Amino acid sequence: MSEQGVEVPRALTSGPSAFIPAKEILKEGPDQEILIESFLSLGRVDHIAMVMALHHDYLSCFLRTQHALFELDGPLPRVWRHYIAIMAAARHQCSYLVQQHSVGFLEAGGEESWLSGVEHAPTKLRSLQTLNKLLAHRPWLVVQQHIQELVCPGAEPRWSLAELIHAVILMAHAHSLCSFVWGCGINPEPDHVGGYTFQSASPSRLSHSPHSPAHEDSRQELANGAVEVEVLMKRMVELQQQREGEEEECTQEEMVTRFERERSESIPTVVVRGAPPDQVLCLVEDPEFRYEDFAPRGEQAPPTMRAQDYSWEDHGYSLVNRLLPDMGQLLDEKFQVVRDLTYHRMAMHEGVDTHMLRKALWNYIHCLYGIRYDDYDYGSVNVLLERSLKVFVKTMACHPEQTTARIYYAFWRHFRHSEKVHANLIVMEARLQAALLYTLRAITHYMR
Repeated sequence: MSEQGVEVPRALTSGPSAFIPAKEILKEGPDQEILIESFLSLGRVDHIAMVMALHHDYLSCFLRTQHALFELDGPLPRVWRHYIAIMAAARHQCSYLVQQHSVGFLEAGGEESWLSGVEHAPTKLRSLQTLNKLLAHRPWLVVQQHIQELVCPGAEPRWSLAELIHAVILMAHAHSLCSFVWGCGINPEPDHVGGYTFQSASPSRLSHSPHSPAHEDSRQELANGAVEVEVLMKRMVELQQQREGEEEECTQEEMVTRFERERSESIPTVVVRGAPPDQVLCLVEDPEFRYEDFAPRGEQAPPTMRAQDYSWEDHGYSLVNRLLPDMGQLLDEKFQVVRDLTYHRMAMHEGVDTHMLRKALWNYIHCLYGIRYDDYDYGSVNVLLERSLKVFVKTMACHPEQTTARIYYAFWRHFRHSEKVHANLIVMEARLQAALLYTLRAITHYMR
């Protein structure tokens, strides 16, 4: 074609991720079957699926959930489902997901004008904007009144509870997936804007990923990374022995104090990105509204949500299943798979029980969102999660658009990339569950 004078686009990036070498992702293994299945159902294997395939048990239930959310029978038309996901992804400046769902939106018969700004979308969809920004950035502020304004008789236009729960899960799903896209440095697809060029390859035009400042893999860094692994292994053993040897448990007051100390710890995250592209910005209302610490220093923090008072297992699961049949089951399976996922190894060590570390990660993310487990000792979080990991986790869970390669490379320097992707999955699912819990609690209060 190029010999005949036709301009042929060239992919700007090599591989699905700016952080993970392509050879570590695109290799033969047990994940091949699930990727073939993905290709047959979607007509392509996107970069998200390729990276998630490092954990094929998780990818399998993720694809089932996503298929049910966007394709199976439900209260919302397919056009609306994709548009809601677009509105949600735009909150985190995630042009990858905005472009992906824009294609789905147009294929489902959506009006192209809606993509040039939310003001062109129906009033009913625009009425989700407040809930969308709260879910994305400060879900603990979602209360019964927000639900009432959308579903009570007299609301114009009125949402049914089934429609609203579908919309809420779509938004929370997209917000948490933004965390994964940014946290794994997912590259644009070859047919996305930013994923290709018509210029010919030349040394002066070598592509530099926007995600990646230089990463020096020096011997000293590797040595430090090896020491970190040994320290973490030792801490896990000591913590386990301490638990088994404890004759008296911590008092409840001490447990609360440790939680408060953890949630109010100052973990700085730096704003590093400029303004989002226009194709994303036009889909965001109130772009200045961002994440703020659940417990800003010196201010009255919102009340903590005690997991015993409103939990996914005892309350959220059944409510979702009642309003959107089978969705509670699909979400529950996804939460369980990611929490139980283990290969009994850590960096260069085999036969390791990583349960404590995985639980500390999950509970730390819920702590950032103001959710406390009465029976969990938050002292473990400080012992097991070193500061560079906390910086990565907080950035990715709270403002993922600020994630950079430097933050990604700084934590767990001796761990496999697949283990870092595993950490990304835990952050994504813990964040999703936390956002859902606040909204489902508000819906429960409305229904009483």
